[in-house]
Amino acid sequence: MEMLLMIDAAKRASARHITAVLPYFGWARQDRKDKPRVPIAAKLVAKMLEAAGATRIITMDLHADQIQGFFEKPVDHLFASTIFLPYLRSLNLPNLTIASPDMGGSKRAYAYSKALKSDVVICYKQRAKANVISHMELIGDVTGKNVVLVDDMVDTAGTLAKAADLMMERGALSVRAICTHPILSGDAYKKLENSKLEELIVTDSIPVKPLSDKIRVLSCADLFAQVMDKVHNNTSISSSFVM
Repeated sequence: MEMLLMIDAAKRASARHITAVLPYFGWARQDRKDKPRVPIAAKLVAKMLEAAGATRIITMDLHADQIQGFFEKPVDHLFASTIFLPYLRSLNLPNLTIASPDMGGSKRAYAYSKALKSDVVICYKQRAKANVISHMELIGDVTGKNVVLVDDMVDTAGTLAKAADLMMERGALSVRAICTHPILSGDAYKKLENSKLEELIVTDSIPVKPLSDKIRVLSCADLFAQVMDKVHNNTSISSSFVM
């Protein structure tokens, strides 16, 4: 609501261009009508931002790429890979394997594996209900591998914790995770502490409470500052689209 009010104020002050910067587009998981009598929140928020007066949107790692189609205005969809890849390379992990915690994230995992020239494994999970996993299986071999799980967000951390424990049982040397948006709701911190996950690397698209030594926060401020400067000066921002 605060952003809508600020956009409206800028519009009424005769601003020529108004760019809405949303590091985390918080309604992205409601991007379709998957059962009766539910809203499509992502579409609604897109319409509200444009109705308020936004002429451009800058965001990062949307839950689904198709959300860009909800906007009539230009959307600059940035990727946190520009932040995560240098850090992963600095670790110099031998036998590195990239993993997706679910089938839906396989495209992201393959993109990271291509950039890092590593193998890929996929987790297949079944949910009993929202945020409750009834069964998980691993597609691929992690024996003797240093595994990095890749996802766009971490909410309750149930999937990451279960995947890390499963991979260690299957012979992995270590399991880390990179997640762009650290929602960390409920008992997420407790699950992380009790899991075999060695490290969770996130951005500061959402403020993180310092409640776990396993969490490493990488700033996305420089990425957004560079893109905003290029947008303001009408120069190319293609270098920010690594994946």
